[in-house]
Amino acid sequence: MITIETFVFNHWQENTYILHDETGEGVLIDCGVFFKDEGGKLIDFVEKKGIKLVKQLNTHLHIDHVLGNQFMKDQFGLLTEAHKDDEFLLAEAPNYAVRLGLENVVEPPPIGKLIQEGDLITFGNSELKVIHVPGHSPGHVVFYNEKQKFLIAGDVLFRESIGRTDLPYGNFDQLIEGIKTKLLVLDDEVSVYPGHGPVTSIGHERAKNVFLKGLS
Repeated sequence: MITIETFVFNHWQENTYILHDETGEGVLIDCGVFFKDEGGKLIDFVEKKGIKLVKQLNTHLHIDHVLGNQFMKDQFGLLTEAHKDDEFLLAEAPNYAVRLGLENVVEPPPIGKLIQEGDLITFGNSELKVIHVPGHSPGHVVFYNEKQKFLIAGDVLFRESIGRTDLPYGNFDQLIEGIKTKLLVLDDEVSVYPGHGPVTSIGHERAKNVFLKGLS
């Protein structure tokens, strides 16, 4: 059984997730570590729980979700697994950081493994299905566990909101279509763990999300 741990990191209050199961193996999704104490907190947690991190994953490669990718390489020897359509965003990270007033941000390490729609991410006794939902970014994916009915959604779907599409390379119609055809087809009880903010569910968003009215 997968346990989901949530850490809130960096200036954007980004949700970094560690998923681990009864074997002790785990994966880290969207490492947002920026400040030194954040890295220490993550390392302390992994050591105290005895978790062996075997994969680093990214829902997408916007700066707030990749600030800790170099940390993951240095501390755990892990390069991220992400979709090829977001790969170009890594080179843009330092310049974007400067525009936001952040110093000492270097280009994150390259993608270690490309993932795509339908891939299965395995660790321990567990698996996550990759679902490609572009629109917030071209290569945005979400990670779905059918057995326990949860979704690591990144910046596609939030509690009563959706991901921004006014950023470069965003596409509102594409995002809405992806949510409609790939997420709203899931059961109401599926929990949604977003890239920012509190956990929600498909059922709650179907009923309360003004962006999704009339889609299902």
